[in-house]
Amino acid sequence: MVSTTSVSPGTRPGIVLFALAMGGFAIGTTEFASMSLLPFMAEGLEIDEATASRLISAYALGVVVGAPLIAVAAARIERRVLLIGLMVMFCLTHILSALAPTYPVMLLARFLSGMPHGAYFGVAALMAASLAGPNQRGKAVARLMLGLTIATIVGVPVANVLGQTIGWRWAFALVGVLAALTATMILIFAPSTARDTNSNALRELGALKNRQVLLTLLSGAIGFGGFFAFYTYLASTLIEVTQVNEASIPLYLGLMGFGMTLGTLLAGWAADRALNFAVFATLFVNIALLSLFPQIAERPFAMVALVLAMGMANGYPILLQTRLMDVARDAQAMAATLHHAAFNAANALGPYVASIYIAKGYGFPSAGYVGAALTFGGVVIYAITVLDHRRSWQDSH
Repeated sequence: MVSTTSVSPGTRPGIVLFALAMGGFAIGTTEFASMSLLPFMAEGLEIDEATASRLISAYALGVVVGAPLIAVAAARIERRVLLIGLMVMFCLTHILSALAPTYPVMLLARFLSGMPHGAYFGVAALMAASLAGPNQRGKAVARLMLGLTIATIVGVPVANVLGQTIGWRWAFALVGVLAALTATMILIFAPSTARDTNSNALRELGALKNRQVLLTLLSGAIGFGGFFAFYTYLASTLIEVTQVNEASIPLYLGLMGFGMTLGTLLAGWAADRALNFAVFATLFVNIALLSLFPQIAERPFAMVALVLAMGMANGYPILLQTRLMDVARDAQAMAATLHHAAFNAANALGPYVASIYIAKGYGFPSAGYVGAALTFGGVVIYAITVLDHRRSWQDSH
């Protein structure tokens, strides 16, 4: 279990959490806005939407590759310094994304942009937990992740409006500014902590030998792919199937973000009380909603209710982050960063599998059935995880 440390005199945990959440806001804006801007990026780069979706996969791949590499390379770097460096990198790569003249350059820029993502959230979650009181880790992580969910209420709709008016490149420039603000706030407000002299690359790599860590990560990588299959093609479904006005897309996205904010707070509360029950409940609710998506895709008002409900059922990342803190033992940084790598593997997997069925002519709503199948896979893997944990506990006692 991750340890908490005493807060140094003069540290204001609320402001520190706000600074950390600002980074989550920047990351959430770029991650989710990229999906909603897919039609506009495709037009601007003179490619089709299927090809443009690879930009999303490139970002996700950057997260998957960058998270473990940075966790190992930066094992002995003080957390505050590391967080500042990650946000500076995030800023520079988004400036490159905004200026990318061609699709290949943009593909590289998105890959590089993804590399700091997992490490930032992982290290920020550990810092947030260290500021929390006993049995408050889930709540602290949820507050950190509020930055990401609020991004879906404010950042993503604003980015979508920018994409429809003055150009999608300005959305990436906006993220670059947000990243620079985050780095500045962390520099000013985050506490300096003693460097863990026992931390090293080999100890962090120990997470890769921990079966409970690996099974938990696999559950997230498969199970959350369902949500990303849905979200990636939501804007396209609303335009082409639901046939709403393009100007209303930011309203749908903002409603999704409102639901995600409520869901994040609920998940933080549940994580500290009934973790396993909350995981299974969340996954089964997602399966039901995703299965309903193709049935109501042509109904604007029904889609309003579905979008809100999908947002509220989006607490899975908080739950798994909390569980990893319980099972990672001495490899907390690696497990925390791999958590976000796993969810970005889901970000790559879900849209890719859905794109296969869409390309075969089943239409954008078929992403719902693909998502439900992936989420059920997450249920199966998490059930195996829980059973394995109980068996190991019984053997040790």
